[in-house]
Amino acid sequence: MRVTRVLVVQPDETDPPARLGDWLADAGADPVVLRPYAGDPVPDTLDGYRALVCLGGVMGALDDVAFPWLADLRRLLSHAVAKRVPVLAVCLGAQLLAVATGGQVRRGVNGSEIGLGLVAKRDVAKDDVLFAELPWTPDVLQFHQDEIALLPPTAELLASSPAYANQAFRVGPAAYGLQFHIETTADIVLDWVVRSPGLAASVPPSRFDPERLARGHEDIEEVWRPFVERFVRFASGAITSRRELPLV
Repeated sequence: MRVTRVLVVQPDETDPPARLGDWLADAGADPVVLRPYAGDPVPDTLDGYRALVCLGGVMGALDDVAFPWLADLRRLLSHAVAKRVPVLAVCLGAQLLAVATGGQVRRGVNGSEIGLGLVAKRDVAKDDVLFAELPWTPDVLQFHQDEIALLPPTAELLASSPAYANQAFRVGPAAYGLQFHIETTADIVLDWVVRSPGLAASVPPSRFDPERLARGHEDIEEVWRPFVERFVRFASGAITSRRELPLV
């Protein structure tokens, strides 16, 4: 059996793979972390990898002037979609995936979305190889002020929330974008609160109670660890998409 090597792109030092990296490894993957903010070059292709994971960051999806490697990352995401390489893109990663495949990202019109919460699966998710087994209202962690205002033309919407509709989507048969976080720990979120006091002040401080965050992350792990296990099996070829979609 070929090793399921997964390229994990970490755009920002504040959002490491954390639990997601552990879940990938526990599921049999070999995650290789790339840190473009620290000077790691973004490759042109995914040769040698079975999947791509793209994490979050403080920058916007189009902040190319300050972070010129974002353009390279968008091209890599577009390449992955074209080659049907499985993608799991989280928060900023989801916004980059959307822009790279024809969607639009902007500052959220309904303000920031921060803290533990739920998203609701759409009916189409019941036929999706990764989303079908999730509960209808899975637990998530939100920490964003930008939104995916328009999905790519061929995307399927998989989950929504009252404030922002485009919470999870799939482009083509294998590229998934999650506007929310599943990789965090309570300590990571508390660090974000310290680093982004203005953003954190937009919601009640009770949302950052350490015990509440710890319990919430236990619920997130219960839901999303099996999801990541399915993603690794999908990347390895052990399971396939339930229906093939046209290339973007």
